[in-house]
Amino acid sequence: MLETRLLATVNRLAGPIRGAGVVLISLFGAFSLGTALGWGLFGFVALTSVADFRLPRAALPVAFARVVVLAVLLGTGAEQWVLTVLTTTLITWQWQWPPRVTVPATTGLLAVQVAVAGPDVLVRAVLEVVLARLAYELLRRSSRRVDVLRERAAEQTRAAAVALDRGRREREYLALLHDTAAATFLMAAHGGDPAAVAAQARRDLVVLAERDGGQGTADLGAALTSAARDSALAVRVSAEVVPVPAGVALAFVRAVRELLANVERHAGTSEAELTVVRDGRGAVVVLRDHGRGFVPRDVPDHRRGLRGSVVERLRAAEASAVVESVPSRGTTARLVWPADD
Repeated sequence: MLETRLLATVNRLAGPIRGAGVVLISLFGAFSLGTALGWGLFGFVALTSVADFRLPRAALPVAFARVVVLAVLLGTGAEQWVLTVLTTTLITWQWQWPPRVTVPATTGLLAVQVAVAGPDVLVRAVLEVVLARLAYELLRRSSRRVDVLRERAAEQTRAAAVALDRGRREREYLALLHDTAAATFLMAAHGGDPAAVAAQARRDLVVLAERDGGQGTADLGAALTSAARDSALAVRVSAEVVPVPAGVALAFVRAVRELLANVERHAGTSEAELTVVRDGRGAVVVLRDHGRGFVPRDVPDHRRGLRGSVVERLRAAEASAVVESVPSRGTTARLVWPADD
């Protein structure tokens, strides 16, 4: 954020600015004073300025001590030198530390300066300190305001992008419905062949389910009833209206088709029973036959029919499949989609 970066930069630069400033001021002060004391104090200031550049934790007490030493040793003999160092120190303090730190430190320095040189400097020093603090707070609030405006602009941009994408998806979906379901309804309304209508409806389900990961809903009971009618077996169907996501319906249709094909190829029977019921918000599908049955654990690993086309396919749709079979007693497949609670 702009506020954080800006304040961190000001805080980082305050110490070096103070250090460089007091060294330069002291250089001119030593030249103007032209005494050994002046040059000695210049050396002292240059040495202590290391804390401003390298030791931020010690910078405040070192700066405090530096001003006190200058004020006490120079007195009124170099008033401008002392006053400029004092105000430079007080101003940069406002940029580097919060008021709970700067207020007592500033009060202490002003008290020392008043005791040494009198109250004449008090008004100027206090005014400069107040202005420095106000400038800092104004900078802080301005940067915070910029952050708020940027965040609002970003939110508006995101909202506009989402709305634009939603509108595009809705237009695409309406066009897809026109090309699939609406055409199928029209075929049914004009007395189309029931088998052809059912086949077209299943193709529509596949197209709609595979679009955008299977969004929308479908009646699982109707979908599986249609799939059972296409089977060569005589399938007795008992199906409730069970709304599920279209992608889930597609997975169940494909799995039941595979199970019916297995019954037709391996069970030695021409009949099966299919039950579709709601279970809370989920669905339970049971397909049962009374054929020859088999031992599930004896199925070779290379036979992928049940494992790949049923179990793994339903697992991908967050559903489950359990196939139970006993030789000479038939096979029962139980498919469950638990929905989300």
